[in-house]
Amino acid sequence: MHADRFKGGRLARLAARLRRYRSREDGNATIEFVILFPVFIILFLSCFEVGMLMTRQVMLERALDLSVRGLRLGHWSPPTHQELKESICERAGIIPDCMNSLLIELQPVSKSTWTPLPDQATCSDKSAPVQPVTTFHGGTENEMMLVRACAVMKPFFRSTAYGMRLPLIDGENYALVSTSAFVNEPGAGS
Repeated sequence: MHADRFKGGRLARLAARLRRYRSREDGNATIEFVILFPVFIILFLSCFEVGMLMTRQVMLERALDLSVRGLRLGHWSPPTHQELKESICERAGIIPDCMNSLLIELQPVSKSTWTPLPDQATCSDKSAPVQPVTTFHGGTENEMMLVRACAVMKPFFRSTAYGMRLPLIDGENYALVSTSAFVNEPGAGS
């Protein structure tokens, strides 16, 4: 008699409760939210990161092109590193701490060897107390010049899929590089 009561009583009630619990749909929206919310947030943050990176890259390109236009037309005779850096930073408004994070290389192209700038851009290492030296030669009349600007900045969200795949130069900052060329006009700036 004791075995019947246990077999039909507690076990049957437990089975009935489990069937009722399984057939309820109260938590469906919560489960969907818990599964899908992180996916949408990561997607949103990654899109924001890519958008900011592209905006900064476009603004650096534009600022360098406008500044090089001044060099091309001979408005600066001879150009100084500080003047060119200030001109680029003034026009690239969205780059944070531009004067400290931007390095500029300016060098003439040899007419005999046509040696370009090195493949690896010289960028500022924010963790280093001494910054790398860049070449900055104003060039002479009718000389082809290459100019490269490198700005270093931190990603907004390093933990997103895109932020983790950014090529970091010092473990926490990525570099935006822009390059342009121009020819020093004869008698410009006089």
